[in-house]
Amino acid sequence: TGAIGLYNVGQSCCLNSLLQVFLMNIHFTGILRRMTVPPHAGQKNRNVPYQMLLLLEEMQCGKQKAVFPIPLARCLSGYRVKLFVQHDAAQLFLTLWNLIKDQMKKPELVEELSSLYTICVQEHLACQKCSLETKRKSKMLTLPLPMLDADSCVLKTLEDCLQYFFRPEELTDHNMCFCEQCGRKTPFLQSMKLVHLPQTLTIHLKRFCFGESSYVHKLSHYLPFPQDLDFNAILTENQCQADDNEKASWQYELFAVVAHSGSTSCGHYCAYIRSLTECKWYCFNDSQVCQVSWDDVKCTYGHSNLNW
Repeated sequence: TGAIGLYNVGQSCCLNSLLQVFLMNIHFTGILRRMTVPPHAGQKNRNVPYQMLLLLEEMQCGKQKAVFPIPLARCLSGYRVKLFVQHDAAQLFLTLWNLIKDQMKKPELVEELSSLYTICVQEHLACQKCSLETKRKSKMLTLPLPMLDADSCVLKTLEDCLQYFFRPEELTDHNMCFCEQCGRKTPFLQSMKLVHLPQTLTIHLKRFCFGESSYVHKLSHYLPFPQDLDFNAILTENQCQADDNEKASWQYELFAVVAHSGSTSCGHYCAYIRSLTECKWYCFNDSQVCQVSWDDVKCTYGHSNLNW
């Protein structure tokens, strides 16, 4: 089935969960299998995508319930990815993806990898005193969605979070920007428009907020997300900067959920992933892997006592 566990080799539950999400994605592994193999042993030991390929082959060829990702972990440690620390999944995902992209030697594979994961948005800034407007396109690896609005009120669904992320925002008072046409700081309207979505879309729920004295605490409140997501039904025309052909591909099926239990200082990660070959959901909890139902996946909607 390909549903093979990874042993925890030093608080590596976050790394294990992300590796499972990468390696269960047949579009990603299709790219990985076509990479250029480094010619020398030293280069092989330092090459992250090659070590991921070796791990994938061990997971698929072995008959054990789990394998040790020690060679890959040792390789990552050379790029300051430490064990025995609690990682943030979104930050580690970005680190892994950049290492994979930078070490893929074939330009066509780098382009395919970018097409598989990269989001494109257009940022708009419009002066409210004159007609000056600036536009800038930028690329993102994840959509970092807030779970609270500007008044610290809870956003109740994933769709609410998406609508809030793409809402226009007035920049006034101490947030005003300098307008070259007006020659002074003026109120601006800031907005972000969606230009392109990738084949595999990664959404980061920002389950943290800052309290007094910069204390960070985790937001564990309930936030449901659907199995199917159509951006055309969520965003308005003003929040999109794309043609009809592009928008036709903005329909998604949920593939994986990386979930965290515990606090910001201590906790545990696991991954729920739907096999693209079997269309069955599995829970990957380090070395333990079991088939689960959609009702089991819904436990990741959040509450203070998350149990898998």
